[in-house]
Amino acid sequence: MAMKFHREKSPEPEINLIPFIDVLLVVVIFLMLSTTYSKFTEMQLNLPVADAAALQERPNEVIVSVSSEGRFSVNKSPLMGRDVQSLSQALTQATQATENPMIVISADAQASHQSVMMVMEAARRNGLNQITFAAQSSSGKGD
Repeated sequence: MAMKFHREKSPEPEINLIPFIDVLLVVVIFLMLSTTYSKFTEMQLNLPVADAAALQERPNEVIVSVSSEGRFSVNKSPLMGRDVQSLSQALTQATQATENPMIVISADAQASHQSVMMVMEAARRNGLNQITFAAQSSSGKGD
């Protein structure tokens, strides 16, 4: 008595790619939405040189100069102190007779970030919210 084991041919296995494609599409969309691109890599900054237009003299400007050593001067008069308090007092004196004053920060290219932030803090303490930065022309002609 011989037993015949008949093997039925099993169907060829199929790989269904549609769920796999759906998952990949969701991952790609997630990565696109969550990726942040740094704008600083798109441009080369070279401060404080800028393509600045010719400066016009404005009567309401108060020029605060910051040297590379961190010394300050307000309207070309040097300050003895190097702290926010003395800078704030000098700004108060310089702006008391000026209506709607604009603070122009003229910082040396080698001046520390902290020194410029001190000028901005002193202006904020005095309620002076119009602040701009001076730049020299990139063609080499000073301002």
